[in-house]
Amino acid sequence: MNTGLKVTAFAAALAATFGTAYGIGESLDPVAAERAPAHDERHASPSPGAKEDGGHAGHDSTPAGGLQISEGGYTLDLRTPRITAGHRAELRFTVRDDHGRAVTEYRPEHGRELHLIVASRDLLTYRHLHPTRAADGTWSIPADLPRAGGYRVFADFTPAEEGAENLTLGADLAVSGSYRPQDLPPVAGTARVDGYEVELTGSLRPGRASELRLSVSRDGEPVTDLQPYLGAYGHLVALRSGDLAYLHVHPQGEPGDGRTDPGPEVSFTATAPSAGSYRLFLDFKHDGVVRTAAFTVPAGAAQTGAQTPPSSTPPHSDDHGH
Repeated sequence: MNTGLKVTAFAAALAATFGTAYGIGESLDPVAAERAPAHDERHASPSPGAKEDGGHAGHDSTPAGGLQISEGGYTLDLRTPRITAGHRAELRFTVRDDHGRAVTEYRPEHGRELHLIVASRDLLTYRHLHPTRAADGTWSIPADLPRAGGYRVFADFTPAEEGAENLTLGADLAVSGSYRPQDLPPVAGTARVDGYEVELTGSLRPGRASELRLSVSRDGEPVTDLQPYLGAYGHLVALRSGDLAYLHVHPQGEPGDGRTDPGPEVSFTATAPSAGSYRLFLDFKHDGVVRTAAFTVPAGAAQTGAQTPPSSTPPHSDDHGH
């Protein structure tokens, strides 16, 4: 295989449109290995308005979110549909109502008006960002995506309008540059990030709520002093391989409730909308820094308990400057 394929923004857009699965197989998890920008706080609350699947026990077989650019009378207007890999660029977008007007009032969820997720179609690059909103309703944030290909941008928000429900809208983003296909990382029950080891137990089931437990340790010792992160000791995002369906997943318990310990274990409830492979991204905060551990999980099968190789992911400062 040659050293890579030079793709134009148009070709990258085609990759985004058709959700191409890319393949090569590497032992090191690329999400953990690449240098990611600092994380800001992450929203993981349920989304009944978008008929989301995640964390709702008893809401089985409902469709996942992020597959539509318009829903519930709102549309995600991505003003930056293409950027260049490895170059810092400003992502700009607007949420519009069914009259085409920019939305300027939101109901804060976990301290934020809107939570932005950017993920590559092959699920090897992941960003959780919090943009700034201008008075005219335009959101913006600098982003530096290291790899070319198709990406999906997810806006997770709740309009301030009375009776409005939480929504997750998605739009395609093309990143041009030198592109090399890669496979989804193999299924593994352990991920390592920045000297931490995170073990995943439990299973993801199609159409049924199930528990996922993630236990954090460092240097072989359990981490028992995780710090609150958006009102929880961890936040989990799940994306389905192929179409990047977005699952809302929420933690069980919260800091200060008298029954939830600050580690080492953080538990979540999730429901997969279908069988298939999913990519899970756990954000957790320790020593003032937010880190992300990533897993590939098959819906309907228990975790293997296998380990992934050590990674070189740098720490993510909690103050991203958004």
